[in-house]
Amino acid sequence: MTTQDIVQKLWNLCHILRDDGITYHEYVTELTYLLFLKMAKETETESQLPKGYRWNDVVAEDGEELLKFYRRLLLHLGTEARSPRVRAIYGDASTSLRQPRNLRKLVENIDQLDWHDAKREGLGDLYEGLLEKNANEKKSGAGQYFTPRPLIDCVVSLVKPQAGEVVQDPAAGTGGFLIAADRYVKAKTKDLYDLTEKQIAFQRKDAFEGVELVQDTHRLALMNLMLHDIEGELHLGDSLSPLGGRLAKADVILTNPPFGTKKGGGLPTRDDFTYNTSNKQLAFVQHVYRGLKPGGRAAVVVPDNVLFEENTGAQIRADLMDKADLHTILRLPTGIFYAQGVKTNVLFFTRGATKDTGNTKAVWVYDLRANMPSFGKRTPLGREHFAEFEKAFGSDAYGKSRRKDEWESGRFRKFTREEIKARGDNLDVAWLKDEGHRDADDLPEPEEIAAEIVGLLETAMEEMKGLQAALEGRS
Repeated sequence: MTTQDIVQKLWNLCHILRDDGITYHEYVTELTYLLFLKMAKETETESQLPKGYRWNDVVAEDGEELLKFYRRLLLHLGTEARSPRVRAIYGDASTSLRQPRNLRKLVENIDQLDWHDAKREGLGDLYEGLLEKNANEKKSGAGQYFTPRPLIDCVVSLVKPQAGEVVQDPAAGTGGFLIAADRYVKAKTKDLYDLTEKQIAFQRKDAFEGVELVQDTHRLALMNLMLHDIEGELHLGDSLSPLGGRLAKADVILTNPPFGTKKGGGLPTRDDFTYNTSNKQLAFVQHVYRGLKPGGRAAVVVPDNVLFEENTGAQIRADLMDKADLHTILRLPTGIFYAQGVKTNVLFFTRGATKDTGNTKAVWVYDLRANMPSFGKRTPLGREHFAEFEKAFGSDAYGKSRRKDEWESGRFRKFTREEIKARGDNLDVAWLKDEGHRDADDLPEPEEIAAEIVGLLETAMEEMKGLQAALEGRS
């Protein structure tokens, strides 16, 4: 049985729970509670769990007593477990299950899986598969916490995190960027065997740091990191609060911040930001270039409004291009984040090594949006879709490879800092005419189109709330 088979079997159990009113996202959280217990048994790490609150103790119960015991277990592990990681995963945990028979069904099916095959293929891959299933299910709403793995793998391969570097994600979601960076380092060091014991300890305990605001997502990320043998700090909190200002400077920052405005249209509570804005993406961009060590590099996923928003937006972009070398912008295809209904980009930049002015001399823009299929269920995004961009970007992680300007007819173009300044520091540059025609097979599913429309309306409403709050603040 392959990992994919096991993921599908676990995912199919979700349909059994519909009578209990369980949503997809609640189901994955519920699975996490149970899988942690089962995986601790299979990996012989149950010592981190208190006696009497382990997998076999769950299996031994039945009927109403099973559900009562399970509720006690969640509370006990969230408050009494000695391991901080276990307490964090079960912190404020509660079950959405109401029918004991449904819990028994989950326990029996998890117990009957071929865990020998699962361990051989990697428990981390199994869990990632579940998270991806959840993200691809429109009704779960989890897509905002799950960056498509082909995009993550493309970005990581270009930024090239190295052993000994601190990698940060201030909006970690389910931990995809951190795990991909760890996987990249391990691939380059023969699974860390090329490193000294001290270097190995650093990679496992100190190389990766993240922040996640939503507690349910935070526990999923913790589980994901643990299954990939990463013990780095993953804070539960807001990077736009003083917590973000206390994070150590990083060599590499990779992130896909949440879209929209800060809840209620309020401003970040950081006192170290030069430019205050309720636009979360612009605030996160500030965090990233301020949070890099001199010479540190970053890749940040942002919606189009970050590239063209006026006033404070233009000031932040100018500050970014002063303090960092914004060497590359990738215009992403549509359909990648259809749940939010926004068009997105990746900004690649390097913090100035010796000065905080004039670091950007030119910006290269790669248009992977025009005349591309609309990605979704019918046309899944794959790593192969980034092949030409990766070739054009080059092998230098700082964007210094020899590049070719393809002019108006190509996808890759160079714009000098002077040209950008003449545009009012507007970075929303497009030159290819999108023919706009789609074959029937390329059209999104109706539910994807509906989700995009809803996402656009929600984004517009959030922007209006932010504007209203800003206007009220002036009066």
